Amino acid sequence: MMVLVINCGSSSIKYQLFDMTNESALAKGLVDRIGMGKSSLTHIPAHRDAVTRTADIHNHSVGIRMVLDALVDKEIGVIDGLDKIAAVGHRVLHGGMKFSDSVLITPEVMAAVEECVELGPLHNPANILGINACAELMPGVPQVAVFDTGFHQTMPPYAFLYGLPYEAFEKYGVRRYGFHGTSHRYIAQRAIQMMGGRKDLRIITCHLGNGASVAAIKNGQCVDTSMGLTPLEGLMMGTRCGDLDPAIVPFLMKKTGMTPDQFDTYMNKKSGLLGLSGVSNDVRDIEEAALGGNDRANLALEVYCYRVRKYIGSYAAAMGGVDVIVFTAGLGENSISMRSRICHGLEFLGTILDSDKNQTRGKEQEISADGSVVKIFVIPTNEELVIARDSVEICSMLCKTDKDHPPALIEKFA
Repeated sequence: MMVLVINCGSSSIKYQLFDMTNESALAKGLVDRIGMGKSSLTHIPAHRDAVTRTADIHNHSVGIRMVLDALVDKEIGVIDGLDKIAAVGHRVLHGGMKFSDSVLITPEVMAAVEECVELGPLHNPANILGINACAELMPGVPQVAVFDTGFHQTMPPYAFLYGLPYEAFEKYGVRRYGFHGTSHRYIAQRAIQMMGGRKDLRIITCHLGNGASVAAIKNGQCVDTSMGLTPLEGLMMGTRCGDLDPAIVPFLMKKTGMTPDQFDTYMNKKSGLLGLSGVSNDVRDIEEAALGGNDRANLALEVYCYRVRKYIGSYAAAMGGVDVIVFTAGLGENSISMRSRICHGLEFLGTILDSDKNQTRGKEQEISADGSVVKIFVIPTNEELVIARDSVEICSMLCKTDKDHPPALIEKFA
């Protein structure tokens, strides 16, 4: 059974095609610079070299058509017909308070996703474009929405509410939603497996990439997370400022004359590691500059690690302790030095990093010392596989409960 996973950005489409009989990825790729000129498709069949094709890709429908054509291409394709694709799973950024689980996409679901556009203005419109394009090009193929916010909907009100008048939540939905939920869910479930299947664990998951967030997971459920109404809150990130005194916003707007939109760009695109270091939003570049004596670069790294360490400590307090800490995503999986910096100072929790085990990049590994009370893991995330799994589960349940579907579809998910 083949499941296509689609992740649409405002000007890009990331995709993977899975054979769910063994959960192997048959192909993956990226459509880049949609509607911007010099557009391209980079297609990577499993165990083969990447192929890049340039074209005038003026909208998402054209981009997804290129993806589908590549998947069945005689030279670079991996399947002999689109009828082999049983379902399409979509990453959707914001589901608001309506969705705590993945769902089959229906007109009612689409209307709800559109209502969440004001909460996810940069991402939800692109997600909608991708869903509509697949519906147009693959009529009759079931589509599933997997929400970035879904996993965090188990947070209790005392964790997700802000200290604003209650009407801000009641009338406008202003609350903590959290993001990277599919990643946090995957690595938490994998950590539970690595701990012998124990469900009574207190896990802190650190998704550290250009965008970064931390989640507190108790008994398999999220009880708190660092991102808020938007992905801007929480940790300092590659170009995002993270937590700050809200009074800074009007103060600097008055000082600089920036408009609300300009200041939003200032906080989201010009801040974080890039803004503090003045070098880059990439930790590798900043570390190189720090080694060369750049004090601002070294300070940016210190601020980053301090904030991650502070969140880990606060979430340990919120859960009454911690049993497992997990690092994932680009920086978390690959930066030996940053993991070391973050863990230094957490010894009071019973956390002891093994420097030899920590010499690992991009693979699953326990990096805590033998005597460490708290287990520390590096676990590469796999959000696309979670989306594929959810798509199969939802479509399988649907076919069991609703026999009006075409026999060919029922056979695929029987």
